[in-house]
Amino acid sequence: MRILILGDVVGSSGRKVVAEHVPRLRRELDLDFVIVNGENAAHGFGITGPICAELYAAGADVITTGNHVWDQREIAAYIENDSRLLRPLNYSQGAPGRGSGVFAARDGHQVMVIHPMGRLYMEPLDNPFTAVEAALANHRLGASVAAIVVDIHAEATSEKMAMGVFLDGRVSAVVGSHTHVPTADARVLPGGTAYLTDLGMCGDYDSVIGMEKGLATERFVRKVIGGRLEPAEGPGALAGLYVETDDATGLARRVEPVRIGPGLAQAIPERGR
Repeated sequence: MRILILGDVVGSSGRKVVAEHVPRLRRELDLDFVIVNGENAAHGFGITGPICAELYAAGADVITTGNHVWDQREIAAYIENDSRLLRPLNYSQGAPGRGSGVFAARDGHQVMVIHPMGRLYMEPLDNPFTAVEAALANHRLGASVAAIVVDIHAEATSEKMAMGVFLDGRVSAVVGSHTHVPTADARVLPGGTAYLTDLGMCGDYDSVIGMEKGLATERFVRKVIGGRLEPAEGPGALAGLYVETDDATGLARRVEPVRIGPGLAQAIPERGR
């Protein structure tokens, strides 16, 4: 199976670059499944129903989110009726929506997506490790599902790496999101799980993690708190990870970073390499 996982979409710049490149990547890489993190897609803060429709039209099969999932007021009602939009798994019981699901890939195989959120320097949520363990209780890689992808939305690299170690050999891929900076550690772990500490973002990299540089910088230089951060709206770049899995086991056999657009060293996987 061929899977593309994209980092946090930030504002209109991020949405445009996804719409521009994902349809072509689906064709050229013969992708079976695409996951997009959309938590900053609505002007940098959260996501809306129409934006979900826009990302689905571009080729996303599932949209993950993160700590900004509830920033747009209408999303709490919308998410109850959109099984392909995931909020963090380890919110307390009773939160709207769901944090994991099983979805049909283009080739008909079943793909499980699990979306925990880290706790270190983040919100005081339930334990993401035990939440993932519970989500996996009724599914086994290579048996009930052909692939399992975990998007851990977390600040600390150590927490993301620990999740990779915790799940190595039991899921197809563990990828980190949230920091908006693509890391250089894409690899297959010893047990066969693809891993990347952070996917990066889809957005304008001539920015401070996707936001206009002026106020974002002033907050650090002068401790200016007033004003609302605005997403940078220059030409966007797309960042994420390409994973190929073994059809028999569901484990990763190939993993490559994806980086397309200004501000990043380009990395475009070749089909059938």
